Amino acid sequence: MSDDHAASAIGAYGSHLAELNPTPTLDRLAAEGMMFTNAVCTNSICTPSRATLMTGQYSHTNGVKTLSDDLPIAKHTLPRLMKQAGYQTAMIGKWHLKNEPAEFDYYCVLPGQGSYHRPTFRDMNSPGKWPDNLRHPRATYDTEHSSDVITNLSLDWLKQRNSDQPFFLMHHFKAPHDNFENAERYDFLYDDVTIPEPPSLRDSPNHGSIATAGTGTSIGKRNERRNMGDHMFVDKSLSDEDYLTVAYQRYLKKYLRTVRGLDDNIARLIEALRESGDLDNTIILYTSDQGFMLGEHDYIDKRWMYEPSLQVPFIVKYPGKTKPGSKSNALVNNTDFAPTLLDLAGVKIPASMQGHSVAPILATGETPSDWRQASYYRYWMHMAHHDNPGHYGIRTENFKLIFFYGLALDAQGAQKDSTTPGWELYDLRNDPAERHNVYDDPTYRDVASQLKIQLLQLKQENGDTDEKYPELMRVRELVWGN
Repeated sequence: MSDDHAASAIGAYGSHLAELNPTPTLDRLAAEGMMFTNAVCTNSICTPSRATLMTGQYSHTNGVKTLSDDLPIAKHTLPRLMKQAGYQTAMIGKWHLKNEPAEFDYYCVLPGQGSYHRPTFRDMNSPGKWPDNLRHPRATYDTEHSSDVITNLSLDWLKQRNSDQPFFLMHHFKAPHDNFENAERYDFLYDDVTIPEPPSLRDSPNHGSIATAGTGTSIGKRNERRNMGDHMFVDKSLSDEDYLTVAYQRYLKKYLRTVRGLDDNIARLIEALRESGDLDNTIILYTSDQGFMLGEHDYIDKRWMYEPSLQVPFIVKYPGKTKPGSKSNALVNNTDFAPTLLDLAGVKIPASMQGHSVAPILATGETPSDWRQASYYRYWMHMAHHDNPGHYGIRTENFKLIFFYGLALDAQGAQKDSTTPGWELYDLRNDPAERHNVYDDPTYRDVASQLKIQLLQLKQENGDTDEKYPELMRVRELVWGN
């Protein structure tokens, strides 16, 4: 698992960045297994996404709605069940959940966000108890990058593990989370290349709504408080257009250099499995905790329900089961990852998990007739950090409906001042880049009405009905029929 790896930054997904060959290893993995083209997250922010991976539950169910919430050890369901099933388990790299990963046989994890260079880890074999069991960097870490060090730690664990047991390793990169620090050997990668821009960077004629006007941090000068030009030390005296151009190029080059580092380290892991003779008996799953905005609509970061932030890469190589080079357009979300891992290991999926195993899809290449037709999303951290309003919505194969309610509610870290509520509707068949909000288009009135009904049904089925938020219910009553 990586952090903030947009599907568009993987060559196999065929975006405008594919010509740069950003991920040759992941592209080979997709060619040898199955790539899911409609995999999405349910809350596009780090800690909640990782809690969903541990529990197979939506944020409102597991209680981790924001970066500040805790996931009790009792809810670390996935590693506990894998260990009970006889697997030797390890969690190495970025953890980003506050409580100790105590359900694993072994862990060595970054404290919080961790550092890109000279990283320190919390190691269960180090002196002291969590969170003071720090493993200080060796002298050799001085010039090493976290992606290299995390991989070294996983390779060490694979060599030292009990070979009489099957293993379950969660290898989690910090990369490519901002501030996008790459290893030194990639400093000149893409140096002589002009990175292609997404068309919506400069031209989104009808994207957004009254609810999102002026919100979200930017590439260019649009958001004066926080923009990528500031992060990348772009000369503020440049014109708006030139500032945007320079900021985008610096942003994408740093990001893609960091991506190449994790891709090369995945190659090291795969080669180690080949050398040990385990590769053909190992299931490899690759994903990210969420996607990332790489300049689409002049946005940076994640949090949005817009496609670059919502979509996650999901690639599975299952030797002898998945057809090489196959693709699935099944609507998968990250509540499905824990049930899938358990199912692949022959473990009964607990009733507490709200997702579904994709194992039948891996085996047949076909989407079951009773598979979900819509995925529910909710972002709780209203206007925190990157100025994104609180919102929820529904994503189907063909459409996306988003309700920006613009309230903090009880989300830790959310800003208390409300923003204007409103609706956005995108026709993904004809407008996959989401450049035209058609909510007010009369020809989509029936579509919007049906999606609202479907959204309420999905909220009811998933147990996120909002009755405890009277202020939100009043906003719904005012704008629901608009």
